[in-house]
Amino acid sequence: MARIAIIEDDSAVRTELARLLERNAHEPVVPTEFAPTDTGDVTAAILAASPDLVLLDLSLPGLDGTLVCREVRARSDVPIIVVTSRSGELDEVLAMSLGADDFVAKPYSANVLLARIDALLRRTSAHAGTVLEHKGVRLDVARAEAVHVASGRLAELTKNETRILAFLMRNAGIVVERATLAAELWDSEAFVDDNTLTVNVNRLRRSLAKIGAESFLATHRGVGYSI
Repeated sequence: MARIAIIEDDSAVRTELARLLERNAHEPVVPTEFAPTDTGDVTAAILAASPDLVLLDLSLPGLDGTLVCREVRARSDVPIIVVTSRSGELDEVLAMSLGADDFVAKPYSANVLLARIDALLRRTSAHAGTVLEHKGVRLDVARAEAVHVASGRLAELTKNETRILAFLMRNAGIVVERATLAAELWDSEAFVDDNTLTVNVNRLRRSLAKIGAESFLATHRGVGYSI
């Protein structure tokens, strides 16, 4: 059973989500009241609830949910699934680039949402405590940290950066196709805009460059990536 925070201002949707989670052996929590406030208040409430996963709406009264996503990710690696009626491409790319792990547009299928939740919880559990190393770069999956071994320089990674790097390191020397990488991150490439993967890979590339591993990740144009 997972403890799942629901950040949703519509009381009917909150009730529907809570019942859906309870029927599937999860514990729903609503960590904040929904009145005009600031992102710091909502972020603090989420972290105080110690959830295993967060369901986050973007259209909250008095504030932008993308800012909440950014602040939560800056202070925690808790998995975040955005569940919102703001289903435009820019909203999805922005949410994912700010640290969301998945994006589900309203109206959603209850079965699809549950599958996304369970898949994300499985991935989070499966990779905890893993340390990988290749060509002078060490990745601590649990800490979401990449270290350039020779210099000792460290980069803190987002959840998606960590997943991408871990998958490539587990498949070192192999060109991983974009569709395969998307499926590993989000279970089905059919649900993810191609730009979303590009945004996350480019962000990882910048993080690696900061620690002196500029050429660690190679792009094979029209195919995929390798290390």
